[in-house]
Amino acid sequence: MTTSGDHRRGGEVPWSAEELSEEIFRGLLSTLEIFNMYVGVRAGLYEALAAHDTLTPDELAEAASIHPRYAREWLEQQAVAGVLEAPDHAQEGQGSDSYHRRFRLPAEHRRVLTSPDDPLYLAAGPLFMLGVAEAVPHLLAAFRTGEGVPYARYGRDTREGIAGLNRPMFRNDLVRSWLRAMPDVLERLAVPGARIVDLGCGVGWSTLAMAEAFPAARITGVDLDPASIEQALGNAAEAGLAEQVEFSCGDAALLESSGAVELVTVFEALHDMADPVAALKTARGLLGPSGAVLIGDEKVEDRFAAPGPELERFNYAFSVLHCLPATRAENARVEAGTVLRADTVAAYAREAGYADCEVLDVDHDLWRFYRLGG
Repeated sequence: MTTSGDHRRGGEVPWSAEELSEEIFRGLLSTLEIFNMYVGVRAGLYEALAAHDTLTPDELAEAASIHPRYAREWLEQQAVAGVLEAPDHAQEGQGSDSYHRRFRLPAEHRRVLTSPDDPLYLAAGPLFMLGVAEAVPHLLAAFRTGEGVPYARYGRDTREGIAGLNRPMFRNDLVRSWLRAMPDVLERLAVPGARIVDLGCGVGWSTLAMAEAFPAARITGVDLDPASIEQALGNAAEAGLAEQVEFSCGDAALLESSGAVELVTVFEALHDMADPVAALKTARGLLGPSGAVLIGDEKVEDRFAAPGPELERFNYAFSVLHCLPATRAENARVEAGTVLRADTVAAYAREAGYADCEVLDVDHDLWRFYRLGG
């Protein structure tokens, strides 16, 4: 996933009334189109299109078990939005039957919509958006009471949306890029019996990516959400890795120390933890003499500025709607929100007793990576 940045924002004056009005309209249009993409993902419409060169509305209706009239309207909407092609529409006569019009999902767009391991895959994004939308009434109540919105309240769409957005990075970058920045750890993970603990593992894509890369290692994924752990177990079984990996449902801050782990990972989870310092202390207790902690968290600005660049806008919006309320629901000691700045991570590390907190030289659009040790 990449972001182009906002060349007009970031330290400049706020929008004029006309510009703000235009921005809201663009947001409304994008939201409506994202909701239509959600229909395509959950109803299996993109998958049906990807399995054929072209389909008519009647053919899509039969392939996906939906009503032909809805199939026609959705196909036309997707073509008007530029997601699908209608290759023969320019040659159609005035009286042409709309149900005979053919539609195609271009090969390039299949990467984005039907290939979950592709670096450009973003079909999980609409799932997250709908999950958050369903939780907004609970968020409004939390704004008034000061309480949180439990993670489970966001439901399956949010859980699978976040997991799906991160999966391509775990599959393509975790070992080849992130761990390559820690060559000494990478070497030790190839030794038979090496141990890895993945804190905040979600549905297990990060855990399974490491299991595939280090078949001689013993790997444990830990997450507080029972539904995520249940799904992780299913993903491990489907991948044929159930014998190598273990998944545990529980609080990362309460794990028992072992002093035998080579690597503890925390991917996009530190800012969500109710007591991040306690979790990092626990991670330190798990490490062997040469072990290290690898943290991947949001690549936010070093300090607050308004207006802000596009990625900062994205992270703050994410924080208000999801990360902050979910953390507040856990009787949090601290409430970082999504915007976890580098100096805050360093402060957590010092308080947890680490001698070193290094920002790794990893080129990534969305995340910053930290190595903790000592």
